Amino acid sequence: MANRRARSENKSGHKYIFVLGGVMSGVGKGIAVASIGKILSSRGLSVNLVKIDPYLNVDAGTMNPVEHGEVFVLDSGLETDQDMGNYERFLNRDLGADDYMTSGMVYRSVIDRERNLGYGGKCVEAIPHVRDEILSRLIRAAEQSGSDVSVIEIGGTIGDFSNALFIDAARVIHLRHPDDVVFVVVSYLPVPSTIGEMKTKPTQTAVRELNSYGVQPDFIIARSTHPLDNKRKEKLAISCNVEPDRIISAPDVHSIYDVPMNFERDHFSDTLLEALGKEEQPAADLSEWKKFAEHAHNGNGTVKIGIVGKYFDTGDFILSDAYLSVIEAIKFSSYTLGVKPEIDWLNAKDYQNDPDKVSDLKAYDGIIVPGGFGETGIEGKILGIKYAREHKIPYFGLCYGMQLMTVEFARHIAGLKDANTTEINPDTAHPIVDILPEQKEKLARKDYGGSMRLGAYPCDLVKGTAAHDAYVAAGRIESGVDGSTSERHRHRYEINPEYIEQLEKAGLVFSGKSPDRSLMEIAELPKHMHPFMLGTQFHPELRARPLAPHPLFTAFIKASMERSKNK
Repeated sequence: MANRRARSENKSGHKYIFVLGGVMSGVGKGIAVASIGKILSSRGLSVNLVKIDPYLNVDAGTMNPVEHGEVFVLDSGLETDQDMGNYERFLNRDLGADDYMTSGMVYRSVIDRERNLGYGGKCVEAIPHVRDEILSRLIRAAEQSGSDVSVIEIGGTIGDFSNALFIDAARVIHLRHPDDVVFVVVSYLPVPSTIGEMKTKPTQTAVRELNSYGVQPDFIIARSTHPLDNKRKEKLAISCNVEPDRIISAPDVHSIYDVPMNFERDHFSDTLLEALGKEEQPAADLSEWKKFAEHAHNGNGTVKIGIVGKYFDTGDFILSDAYLSVIEAIKFSSYTLGVKPEIDWLNAKDYQNDPDKVSDLKAYDGIIVPGGFGETGIEGKILGIKYAREHKIPYFGLCYGMQLMTVEFARHIAGLKDANTTEINPDTAHPIVDILPEQKEKLARKDYGGSMRLGAYPCDLVKGTAAHDAYVAAGRIESGVDGSTSERHRHRYEINPEYIEQLEKAGLVFSGKSPDRSLMEIAELPKHMHPFMLGTQFHPELRARPLAPHPLFTAFIKASMERSKNK
């Protein structure tokens, strides 16, 4: 195996790295792709990361987050898999709609084209027509990004029927451009407790399955509970026809943000660049990333945050995925401020069933009510919001959390006792939160998929408010003047403009508004009423990055730290 795969003289073409998963799902392909992107960008290459989801949903927006995990929204408004969030966080930049595709997207495009006689009366088949649609999307993503390298995650597991066409598309690109394509298999090596030995056979089987598609991996990322020893490397090398220095040990780590440095311990970027014909790239510079990752291990104290949520129906293992971006945003701001967050999941339904339990919130330094849909646990959330307001516990409401904060304020401060959102009670006497007018038509015709207010919209900030101060402190806007920011949205309901004047007279401050002043983007209580009580109609967690924490999360954690100090 001393001879490398022969290269042609053309080294100027766009490079593709396809990442596939072996043995089982959930093995860490998304983090591997994000980390590959990070280490290659640290070597001076421009990288775009692409996620392929084999399901037939056109996008991730119609799937239950309890079953699938968080829906991550791009600037474009495309609702995507949560892996896209990790991609953006590791690269520290926005990705475009072309960097994501599902089987549903691909098939819909092919069928729409066939209906319009785009195939000129031909018999339309999976091969070549569906496969060619995949190819054109991958090429377009590379062109739109202007990158040097595309790192593409093919979802699912090797051997799945659902991702076979995507693997075949990767094979065709390799056939046409053998010098510009690299295949990476992320596979799991179990260590059965009754045996006490790391087993390579499942990975060998996965590679043979991949070979049956006409694809030979260039690299294996060996996921396991323990580091890979030389004996297993040699065994995998012989059995899978992969050189030992291209088998990367990927044991469990304390933090996902350690993975890029862990890859570099096996000189992964060196061997990747060699395989891509890019050996001339400068040495890796991960200094800022290392500094951040060290914060995940250190801290001069803790801050205790309670998240009052509703997605508890399938257990804690799925719960964290449902609120993934919120959790990471809390971490980024906490690490930057030198503390470690202790996050507890608080079931809103518990407070609804037993209102006395809400007093348990006094143990927390800060309370978050994240986004969500539907009526489950809503009155429990409102009880929690009321307790946070009355007991001066820092509160941060995200999307639904802002709407319910406004409902609670309307009921108990503004004197509108029957106030509610029409999402819960369409006949409420005081519809403080109501559906956007254009949304009523969409719901009437059952147009649910991709039809909410989605993506990045501008938000004008009012000087002298907590929200404005937070963005000034982060260097996002200038002090002393009103500013503007852009944030990502995902909702159908808004604060009813008919009640704005009444709510403001009662003391609620709308510190962020759409440029035409018709939509309320941020609501807060002034400092004389509460140390920090703020809600956003947008989702600030979608713009939080390890090296650029979101200003509002940072302001919330600061307030929570102050409460912790004074408790």
